Amino acid sequence: MSDQPVIQVQDLVVEYGKAKKLHRAVDGISFDVHEGECVGFIGANGAGKSTTIKTLMGFMFPASGSAQVFGARAGTTESRMRIGYLPEVALYYPFMKAHELLELYGGLGGLSKAELRKRIPGLLERVGLGGHSGDLLKSFSKGMQQRLGIAQSLITEPDLLIYDELNSGLDPLGRVDLRTVLLELKAQGRTIFFSSHELTEVEALCDRVLMIHKGKVVKNAPLEQLLADRGGDSLENYFIDLIKETDSVA
Repeated sequence: MSDQPVIQVQDLVVEYGKAKKLHRAVDGISFDVHEGECVGFIGANGAGKSTTIKTLMGFMFPASGSAQVFGARAGTTESRMRIGYLPEVALYYPFMKAHELLELYGGLGGLSKAELRKRIPGLLERVGLGGHSGDLLKSFSKGMQQRLGIAQSLITEPDLLIYDELNSGLDPLGRVDLRTVLLELKAQGRTIFFSSHELTEVEALCDRVLMIHKGKVVKNAPLEQLLADRGGDSLENYFIDLIKETDSVA
């Protein structure tokens, strides 16, 4: 694992709303994600997870502070070309076929038609959509849409994967399939940063956990250390207790 940060966030503040009634969704957070790390970004609804991820992708802009990806300002073409991204809700054109969607995203990522013909069948198999290459997306269930979104994020074989609510819409089998894929990518040295409410998945995948609450980072530590500090208790219980403690102090 390299010491070179893939993601660098420093004193990041993100606000939205009208000038006289701004909501501070992210309130001065700082963290790094290093090459080869798998980091779980957890917090309650409204904690600031999605806002932070949107800022890393360049969809929202800092009111102050900074966010960099691969040493470039977040949202630049230079940084985005090396990212595989899946938003919390992915909406695709319903009359497009599965392979057409991957051809579109792969083409935007600079892949040739010949390379895409090689990659797409195996990738669809890998995410559990083998045999559905020619199906219209309007026939896909929510779970199938999520699997396709994961395939879309992997089509260019990016160096960094960013997922907002990783397991959204997936059934238990889908979660197992996804976990297998991500463990393979982790073993290959890819960098993974994802938010999830499924803390058992965070425990199964992550090297480090970043907890955010009311726009502020309340914990940033290796998963192994967190669980050891609790005598092997679950991450879910640790998270609940920490949030209660933080709120009581506030």
